[in-house]
Amino acid sequence: MNFPKEDYLNSFSKIVWGDLNCKIKSVSKENVKNAIDRQGRGGLDDFIALISPLASREYLEPIAQLSRTLTLKRFGKAIRLFAPLYLSNECNNICDYCGFSLGNKIPRKTLSSAELLREAGLLKKMGFEHILLVTGESSRNVGIEYIESCIRLLRPHFSNISIEVQPLESVEYSRLKESGLHAVLVYQETYNRESYSKHHLKGKKTNFEWRLATPDRLGMSSIHKIGLGCLFGLTEDWRTDAFFAAHHLEYLQKKYWRTQYSMSFPRLRPCAGEISPDAIICDRDLVQLISAFRIFNHELEISLSTRESSTLRNHLIPLGVTTMSAGSKTNPGGYGNDDSLEQFEISDNRTAAEVSNFLYKFGYDTIWKDWDIAYDSQNHTPHRVEPGLSGITV
Repeated sequence: MNFPKEDYLNSFSKIVWGDLNCKIKSVSKENVKNAIDRQGRGGLDDFIALISPLASREYLEPIAQLSRTLTLKRFGKAIRLFAPLYLSNECNNICDYCGFSLGNKIPRKTLSSAELLREAGLLKKMGFEHILLVTGESSRNVGIEYIESCIRLLRPHFSNISIEVQPLESVEYSRLKESGLHAVLVYQETYNRESYSKHHLKGKKTNFEWRLATPDRLGMSSIHKIGLGCLFGLTEDWRTDAFFAAHHLEYLQKKYWRTQYSMSFPRLRPCAGEISPDAIICDRDLVQLISAFRIFNHELEISLSTRESSTLRNHLIPLGVTTMSAGSKTNPGGYGNDDSLEQFEISDNRTAAEVSNFLYKFGYDTIWKDWDIAYDSQNHTPHRVEPGLSGITV
């Protein structure tokens, strides 16, 4: 598929949600068999077949087995561990699925420099070299200056720093990259405009187009890695949401080919102001999602969070997962036992050491570090490190 020179909004607007949903539901057995035989090389057409209800009913086992084979071939038996570090639960948005939503009457907290270093020190003791800085979306309390100061403060102590914060301008991403930022996670939540409006009620996050164009702004800033994903459960037609995530990924890889990409598959978890999901994404569905994305893109980093149970995460590892969070706390100061509100309840409560020990017994290598800021040259030319490998490829 050839993409125009405009941003992703242009490509996105040409696809009708309802027509695509019907196409996914009308997939034939031949379509699924061909997608498996071609190992996904048919691109988005094969992805549609792999994510279809028919594939789930009749072909999930061969799809999962192929995903496992492709993952072992490309990544071997290695899992990179990272930890989220929540900086603030301040937020100006009202989103009915999030514990940090402005409408929730909860104590708000933003870490000071001393508190941040305390949290960082605890994560270092656990062995983490890769951290993900997370905030609510409050440009006044946790704006670009605060985020930049946190990155600069932590840069000497960690090999890899990522963020999951409010969408920024391209020039702001460039500024953070110069300060030591490696990757940015920005989930669209849902690609369905009606569902998006239903769940995002107030604040800058109500702007669907602004959020959708964020990965383009990241690509223009030459960020090293972009993390994509949907929050599954916000939209009834979750398979159609998954297609748009794959479509978005393909567009970005063709246009910003120097950048690396990851995909995550969070499902709605209990939180303050809890809502009932518009769709129940069962464990079987999650197996299909991960497997379909692995077959669609053999090189893709696939990440799995502690939203999922330890038992399920253990079983999903061989199917395509390359990166996992461990020992996670989803509240500011959580590693130091602060009792401020969590963004959502985690399900895998194992410590980082317990996860690492399981991986070792399961025959996997635990990768604490596969990137270092020292690899960046003076002019910040993108360098690539192959996950799970000791060598560095420039």
